[in-house]
Amino acid sequence: MAQDETIFIGASRRPDDSYQKAEELLLKYGNRHGLVTGATGTGKTVTLQILAEGFSQAGVPVFCADIKGDLSGVSMMGQPKDFLLARAEAIKLDPYDFAEFPVIFWDLFGEQGHPIRATVSEMGPLLLSRLMNLTDAQEGIMNIAFRIADEEGLLLLDMKDLQSLLANIASRADEISGRYGNITKPSVGAIQRSLLVLEQQGGNHFFGEPALRIPDIMRTTRDGRGAINILAADKLMMNPRLYATFLLWLLSELFEVLPEVGDIDRPKLVFFFDEAHLLFDEAPKALVDRVEQVVRLIRSKGVGVFFVTQNPLDIPETVLAQLGNRVQHALRAYTPREQKAVKTAADTFRPNPDFDCATAITQLGTGEALVSMLENKGVPAMVQRTLIRPPAGRLGAISPEERKTIMSLSPVAGQYDQTVDRESAFEMLQKRAQDAQQAQAQPQQTTTQSGGGGWTLPDFGNGGGGSQQPTTQRRQAPAPRTSTRQTATEAAIKSVVRSVGTTLGRELVRGILGSLRRKR
Repeated sequence: MAQDETIFIGASRRPDDSYQKAEELLLKYGNRHGLVTGATGTGKTVTLQILAEGFSQAGVPVFCADIKGDLSGVSMMGQPKDFLLARAEAIKLDPYDFAEFPVIFWDLFGEQGHPIRATVSEMGPLLLSRLMNLTDAQEGIMNIAFRIADEEGLLLLDMKDLQSLLANIASRADEISGRYGNITKPSVGAIQRSLLVLEQQGGNHFFGEPALRIPDIMRTTRDGRGAINILAADKLMMNPRLYATFLLWLLSELFEVLPEVGDIDRPKLVFFFDEAHLLFDEAPKALVDRVEQVVRLIRSKGVGVFFVTQNPLDIPETVLAQLGNRVQHALRAYTPREQKAVKTAADTFRPNPDFDCATAITQLGTGEALVSMLENKGVPAMVQRTLIRPPAGRLGAISPEERKTIMSLSPVAGQYDQTVDRESAFEMLQKRAQDAQQAQAQPQQTTTQSGGGGWTLPDFGNGGGGSQQPTTQRRQAPAPRTSTRQTATEAAIKSVVRSVGTTLGRELVRGILGSLRRKR
């Protein structure tokens, strides 16, 4: 599979239509990234499979998405079918050995693989805004929300944490706007509605704990083979924005977590981004710049990235320029855009005088491709018309029973199956609201108590000085009245006061008493 320091890809065709020269990928340039393109049904999935097999056999872990379920067959030993044996004979692949490879199945929904989760904090405001298709103003509020969470020590782990934080920010809009800029409740409401849509699309399965540990996708077996991590993406593709955002998050995590290693003899991990056009569809410039930065710099972390898509025009030129290893399957040229794609693909190869590259792209058969890999000193090799080698693993999807068996024997079985819900922003903000309610209710409760808790009353029986004794002591020893004398007229009027009980009556009586005292 991988002989010495290379991965055998196929054999190039001679002018007489025989195959002679082996086309190989040098492992030391596996982290210089690559591109696999071609129309539907031209053999891209098989090319992806044989590359994954080659890296695994060389001890390099692989992460790739399985859009249709076909890639899962790599976990089972291949079967000697006639067309596979004929291709092996044509390219002089002797011996043609079948093998099964160590596979770990993953699934964001936890149905066809081990669940993959990330926390809201790890995803960050930029990727979340991309995921929810927020406007610039709404993205600004998302950035403010993350800033507030950092300042106030609020852990953002799952979707209910972010929903609680947004509700809290809306209630404090006036306070926060003075520090960070205008926050409007309609904008916050729009973000909350986007979160609801994301939750309905399955986002609540993705956000939470335990979050994926990067070392778990970089495992090797005891015999030195790298794990092939396969993400079940058939259901995930129903929400292509979530798919693209997740893979970009994973790339970003690899960039943040892995140390610098420089140029090494083989990659630490190879990442295959299938249906790569989904990453760039309607992507804002900031996001494209982020992808370009990650692709350019992650090479020094020992990570290779291979984009797999139908059309080379799907990849921005700034990213396309970073991809040194190229495999181009057949393209059709019926429309002006397709003709432009053929010309673009042909122009990216180092020309071969034996054939016209643009013409060859439209004439390639299934399983054939134009191949140009980096040679010594990282220079692209002359493009060759190549028949791709047959895979060692099984072609096509495996059965659900076989998948369950592999998952039960997986090295991460049981580690991610159960969701963990520890105290985070949701619980902390709930407690904060309850404490605020109790603080508001406390003064109302104390006013109903006699004497008022913590309050002091003046002691009129001690020479008029203020008393500092507690209320309970005053009740046990009430101050004696200094005089009990009152005239008959005053007694009668006071009786009237008790019977009247209105403000007008009290004011009238006070006037009468005052006039009586003045007359005395």
